[in-house]
Amino acid sequence: MTAKGDTYRGLDKEKDVRMSNIIAAKGVADAIRTSLGPRGMDKMIQKGSGEVVITNDGATILSQMSVYHPTAKMLVELSKSQDIEAGDGTTSVCVIAGALLNACQALLEKGIHPTQISESFMAALTKSEEVLEAVSTPVDLSDRDRLIHAVDTCLSSKVVFQNAETISPIAVDAVLAIIDAATATNVDLNDIKMVKQIGGTIDDTELVHGLVFDKGAKKTAGGPTRIENAKIALIQFCLSAPKSDMENNVVVSDYAAMDRILREERKHILGLCKKIKKSGCNVVLIQKSILRDAYNDLSLHFLAKLDIMVVTDIERNDVDFIARTLGCQPVAHVDTLTADKLGSAQLCSEVTMPGGAQRVVKITGVANPGKTCSILLRGTNKLTLDEADRSVHDALCVIRSLVKKRHMIAGGGVAETELAVKLTEWAKTQTGMKAYCIRAYAEAMEVVPYTLAENAGLNPIDIVTELRKAHVDGKENAGIDVRKNCISDMAEQEVIQPLLVNTSAITLATECVCMILKIDDVVPVR
Repeated sequence: MTAKGDTYRGLDKEKDVRMSNIIAAKGVADAIRTSLGPRGMDKMIQKGSGEVVITNDGATILSQMSVYHPTAKMLVELSKSQDIEAGDGTTSVCVIAGALLNACQALLEKGIHPTQISESFMAALTKSEEVLEAVSTPVDLSDRDRLIHAVDTCLSSKVVFQNAETISPIAVDAVLAIIDAATATNVDLNDIKMVKQIGGTIDDTELVHGLVFDKGAKKTAGGPTRIENAKIALIQFCLSAPKSDMENNVVVSDYAAMDRILREERKHILGLCKKIKKSGCNVVLIQKSILRDAYNDLSLHFLAKLDIMVVTDIERNDVDFIARTLGCQPVAHVDTLTADKLGSAQLCSEVTMPGGAQRVVKITGVANPGKTCSILLRGTNKLTLDEADRSVHDALCVIRSLVKKRHMIAGGGVAETELAVKLTEWAKTQTGMKAYCIRAYAEAMEVVPYTLAENAGLNPIDIVTELRKAHVDGKENAGIDVRKNCISDMAEQEVIQPLLVNTSAITLATECVCMILKIDDVVPVR
């Protein structure tokens, strides 16, 4: 008779590793569970540098957390994947993954093999996608009001929800401005530039069809601040005296030589400015320079005399966006600056912002061959501005999800409850272990309505039971209305969201859980 240890080789260790992985991942999921939904709480994150971030965006919270356990890191990556794929639902995806892991724990304790569980979960996932497709409704991108309602739903859980009537139309118009609604299958959000400007309130946020620079024009030398029919040059060379490549000193012993140096410098800079004027340019955008001064007072003085408006400190990252918007080419040397490399616009002017002394430069009336636009975000302080920036990004992602997959589904826990009911019915047609695992999967889906109710201060068991009954009775759009604290028809309340957000969250969560299940040992390597 063989000793017991020979047949069940090391099974205890596998169990321990799995349990430790599941507990670690559940810990991360529970940490952000309270920030799910419109009544979810915000988290205040204090970084090592002392900087503070206030947010309830799942991806932001998890990316700032210092997580050491390798499996818990998988949940952080899961949230990032959802952020890239759909942009919204980053908290939901972790909450669903946590609930599925909870279900796995119970199944493993009953002695079901991990492979059996993961195969059943993948089968349930395929069925889930069919169920969600069936309850979703197609959407037409020309129906602006429905798109705005979808964005309102996304913003309902954000700090800036009270400003949704300002932000939602801006987000919708920004995306529709840069795509061809009939043929587009994706949206490049790099074509929408966010410019943050402290001062005013979030209601002062505006969409600019053109360019915005978050600082005013250089007018120390009395240069112009408003140019109509602007011809714009984007220059990458320096308007200052030349320097040698290596560090060296020039020793000047007498005043005559010093005057000669100054005269030559003046002549060199005047020559540059005249060449710029000769190309027909009347607005100059100067790229930031690290090695040399990109401009000096003398060059600003000459450009002002030549009636050329100057905007300095253009970041290197923005060069591509500016070139696409204005249809100009960046010029690296003054000799190559010709009229065909200039961009044109009807108006380039410096504007003083309401609610503050800040000035911005706006370039409007551009032909815009690259189909881009800018959003000028305003806010009373840096924390509000940063959160508004994240919220607008999520809002843009919601519209991008609708462009990718043109179907909508009701929010408020509708999709998850419908899945729980339909999968439980489907489990009854299956046999053996599979039926058991699918039923556990279906029950795990109820975590979303349960958490929504809990965060809204309702009795979760009562609400979820009532919700389940409504769905069994065929009310497939019944969901939790946290404003009225009851069950109501979410489609009538205009609480809608893109189908992609739900399908992507459930797919990514299931795949992540199956991956965690299949790990039976952790091997540290030096």
